[in-house]
Amino acid sequence: MDVIDFGGLTDSQRADLEGDEPDPFDAAGSTLRYRPKDRHVGIRGDDGRLVASAGLVVAEVEVAGQRFPVVGLGGVIVNAGHRGRGLARQIVGAAMARARGMGPAFVVLFCHADRLGLYERLGFTELGSPVSVQQAGGIEKMPQRTMVQALRPGSSWPDGPVAIHSLPF
Repeated sequence: MDVIDFGGLTDSQRADLEGDEPDPFDAAGSTLRYRPKDRHVGIRGDDGRLVASAGLVVAEVEVAGQRFPVVGLGGVIVNAGHRGRGLARQIVGAAMARARGMGPAFVVLFCHADRLGLYERLGFTELGSPVSVQQAGGIEKMPQRTMVQALRPGSSWPDGPVAIHSLPF
């Protein structure tokens, strides 16, 4: 298995990752629209197909009146047939390595409550403040958990409500 970098996911790559799972991101019932990622990090299996992927995008946030860029990490997925082998840790680690070179001081991600432990073990901290995101019909509260990790030593996330000035990632 090797780690690769590429732009957006093709339909074929998405199909390889999602397999026959009807709802691989547990998004049933969610009405939020998400932003496509500009770049991806993937892990290819021995047959050359993607078995894991994570997307990255630079987005602007506002916290307590301060606006600044962050790297949004999203679309983290490991094909069902390859789970339980540490690939989520590997793909997030590879994505974090790329994020460090993208400029912003923080990575932000959104996840379901049952995945908090994974991301905490990978160095992320859950934000306790409310988070709002843009949608076609206006601003909405983010129902998922929001987690953050500093990319530079000494960086400290400010206190206060968070506004994501784009679709969530």
